[in-house]
Amino acid sequence: MNTNIFNQKQSIMKIHNFSAGPAILPQVVLDEAAQAVENFENLGLSILEVSHRSKEIVSVMDEAQKLVKELLHLGDDYAVLFLTGGASTQFFMTAMNLLNEGETACYVDTGVWSTKAIKEVSHFGTVNVLSSSEDSNYNYIPKDWSVPTDTKYVHITSNNTIYGTQYQTFPKVDNAILVADMSSDIFSHTFDATQFGLIYAGAQKNLGPAGTTLVIVKKDILGQVNRAIPTMLDYRTHIKKDSSFNTPPVYPIYVCLLTLRWLQGQGGIKAVEAINKKKADLLYSEIDRNPFFKGVAAIEDRSSMNVTFVANNSAHEAAFLEYCAANGISGVKGHRSVGGFRASIYNAMPIESVEYLVGLMKNFKPE
Repeated sequence: MNTNIFNQKQSIMKIHNFSAGPAILPQVVLDEAAQAVENFENLGLSILEVSHRSKEIVSVMDEAQKLVKELLHLGDDYAVLFLTGGASTQFFMTAMNLLNEGETACYVDTGVWSTKAIKEVSHFGTVNVLSSSEDSNYNYIPKDWSVPTDTKYVHITSNNTIYGTQYQTFPKVDNAILVADMSSDIFSHTFDATQFGLIYAGAQKNLGPAGTTLVIVKKDILGQVNRAIPTMLDYRTHIKKDSSFNTPPVYPIYVCLLTLRWLQGQGGIKAVEAINKKKADLLYSEIDRNPFFKGVAAIEDRSSMNVTFVANNSAHEAAFLEYCAANGISGVKGHRSVGGFRASIYNAMPIESVEYLVGLMKNFKPE
């Protein structure tokens, strides 16, 4: 098999990055972020050297919070925080801040990350797993469940990066707080953010680099637990200090700000959602058409962010990965727990890169 069907004349091959994360960022964001490392706001200083108490950095924090609210149409009853510790820290911070001992939190189990979140709840209260798709290796989103009346909050994982499943619509929860881990699809599609009491998302998919975590919380759900919460793990601490109780991860937050500006400049979430749908439709159409490949996730639950598929003949898997690598495709190997392939097509992924991958799939002829 000829592994390089496209003549690459340039000395450095363009790499199309389909990694699940840390993920692709818009080129304009990379350029501006690089400039800030050299000279931030014409201060003659790198942003890495500027005090987080300076007016320039305070302005970064304020604008980033403002843009999150504007893009998601949220009012002042919500707080926007930029914290550290990744979504993994939020697995226990949510329970610590919302759940009293003796109260129950309900979780929908859709994969590795929800399973890890479920594990943390027992330290603070009772967990009730409403439903799970583990029986089918998490290739679908469970839908037939109801919320018991004694539930304090319901937790879902909106998009599952490993398995390629995503909530197409969010469940209605009337008698409890709705909480979501949106690490891998935040800002990728329109939804009513006001139906959630708390949303958290690691930045390194659609928002920025690893190093900060976005938390959006409705203020009036806080302060209702009777336990003592360590200062750094109390959401109210960070609300009072605008995410600067201690030195925040300034540079990752600045890159998030640049990405939020870029997103707004694209026409906001609705405009990006339309592009994301085109990218996903293009790739799924080729998977369904091509006799060498097969989709993994249930069709009605397919993710627009993480497209998972396998080779119909497992003997062709290594050949396709080699073929991709030889032609400038990076990050398409599936997660070790499921194998196969995964193409992550987050907001910053240009449709031209998806077209390029589809072209390779069409030309793939295993020996």
